[in-house]
Amino acid sequence: MTTTIGDVMRNNFMPPRLKDAARRFVRADQGNIAVMFGIALVPLLSFVGAAVDYSRALSARSSMQAALDSTALMVAKDLAAGTITSSQVNTKAQSYFAALFTNKETQNLGITGTYTAGSGSQTSTVQVNGSGSITTDFIRVAGFPTINFNTSSTTTWGNVKMRVALALDNTGSMAQSGKITALRNAVAGSGGLIDQLSALAKNDGDVYISVIPFAKVVNVGASNYNQSWIDWHDWLSPPTDQPANAVGGGTQATLPINWHAAGPGAKCPFTNSNGGFTCTTGPNSETSTNYIPSSGTYSGYICPSADANSHTKYNGCWVSTQVTSGNNTQTFCSGSSSCACPVDSSGSAVSGCSCTGNGSSKACSGKVYSHDWTQPTVTSSVGFKDTGTSPATLNKWTPTAAMVANNWTGASTNPTNTWTGCVADRDQPYDVTGNTAQPFPANEYYENSIAYCDSNASNPLKPIIPLSYNWSALKTAVNAMQPTGGTNQAVGMAWAWQSLLPGGPLNAPTEDGNTTYNRVIILLSDGLNTEDRWPAYGNGSSQASGNPIDVRQAQLCTNLKNATDAKGNPMYTIYTIQVNTSSPADPTSTVLQNCASSSDKFFMLTSSSQILTTFNTIGTALSKLRVAM
Repeated sequence: MTTTIGDVMRNNFMPPRLKDAARRFVRADQGNIAVMFGIALVPLLSFVGAAVDYSRALSARSSMQAALDSTALMVAKDLAAGTITSSQVNTKAQSYFAALFTNKETQNLGITGTYTAGSGSQTSTVQVNGSGSITTDFIRVAGFPTINFNTSSTTTWGNVKMRVALALDNTGSMAQSGKITALRNAVAGSGGLIDQLSALAKNDGDVYISVIPFAKVVNVGASNYNQSWIDWHDWLSPPTDQPANAVGGGTQATLPINWHAAGPGAKCPFTNSNGGFTCTTGPNSETSTNYIPSSGTYSGYICPSADANSHTKYNGCWVSTQVTSGNNTQTFCSGSSSCACPVDSSGSAVSGCSCTGNGSSKACSGKVYSHDWTQPTVTSSVGFKDTGTSPATLNKWTPTAAMVANNWTGASTNPTNTWTGCVADRDQPYDVTGNTAQPFPANEYYENSIAYCDSNASNPLKPIIPLSYNWSALKTAVNAMQPTGGTNQAVGMAWAWQSLLPGGPLNAPTEDGNTTYNRVIILLSDGLNTEDRWPAYGNGSSQASGNPIDVRQAQLCTNLKNATDAKGNPMYTIYTIQVNTSSPADPTSTVLQNCASSSDKFFMLTSSSQILTTFNTIGTALSKLRVAM
């Protein structure tokens, strides 16, 4: 016969013969004190014994509860880490409990562990149930040899808020082998990552997701042209003042020695070999010309084409203004055998130009022109914007080359409100940090005759979607992604970081100091890095010696992984995915492999079909990561 702790607390454990004796004792009027004491001693000892046995049972149950609490949490963490599956929960729970429970009096132990997946508004749970008994010492004489007890512990998934940034490769090679379609389905399809994570949210804001499509640059949206965090220096400056082009030995353009003789009708003074660009027929034009226009609206305009080295468009022109009157001439070059007159379309020296002498005594004279750059700004103006209004009140861009001080007083030929939204890597070392104050360089990414951030392009690079719980809008953005441009994983990773930072340019929601946050970055790329803001680092097909783009990205990843929260725990969990369907296959990306928070968070995929299963695996792990006692 057995009893429970509750039975012990009820006064019904005396056997019938003892109860009868007690009733007779009450009616009797004979006897003595000793007899009375002897009779009373039995129930008194039973009460005392019951208290002792009950205390032992309560102690065993308390020990079981503590062990079950720890067991449930440890099993939950194993599920989150992916070291066990849901089918292994029961076995793992029994193993953990056996190591944790040290009460030697308990017998007939029964431990079961179960995982229940969430659905709808219900969160997922891990529950561990325990039961046991103790052998009684006192109340066994009353017919109760054991006391049974049971208890349980449950961990609830979803009590921690989650913010997930998706840095997704949108480069041209994603069009191959169905990769971009597989990526859209894995993230935005039915049952995809967005559905998995949105199901974890009980309330709006429990889960946020940002989407960062990247190629060589990212698109932050053209409507942000008025934001103070945009750096307009590269956009507003001529090819001769592009700091990124000067890095690494450099592709910085230089002015030709006969620059001041270049005017209407003269041959374009630039070639791809001396600057990476040639001339076009007008501002922001894509029509090339071999000669400076000599008639029409843009007569005398020297407008650079897109730069073949940096894959960017310049947003201005030099305007030739003759500073000598009529046919008067002036020496524009001397002291070098390289001095020469510009030539016209007939191959002859332009009208009025001639040279004398040889070698270091050579000098050339002709009509002389000033060349104003049609962007009225200053070289040091970070965040300066010109929308073409009140140009006379603006400071002037002043290059360092002699005789080319800018004095442009007209409106910009390509004002900043025409910017299409591209931004490139920030100045070093800010390109590898989470700094939110250093601005981001506006960029006109132009490659393969496509302005990739222009919404009118056939396959534009789509804008970033900041943290949001508008699940339909997120899905729409992912499904609109197009394969386009070259690979710069670092800029995607950098903006994934920015999207998680409150107070940054993407205005991530403020975090509550009393709430625990899981901040996650998932980076997928199907190729190795080939280009970034610095032309010397890569040409769009391959990197320079030493993998300088990877070096910048590796430092970025190190800084991310070293970031800690107020408790000293890693602030970010990083998953990286390499989709390697090339033939011959690309080597394993060391920078992606090392960027992941741990080895089990790096995925090497060899087929497009694995993209879906990998995102499902990550989604399951993130679902389990939201565990709290």
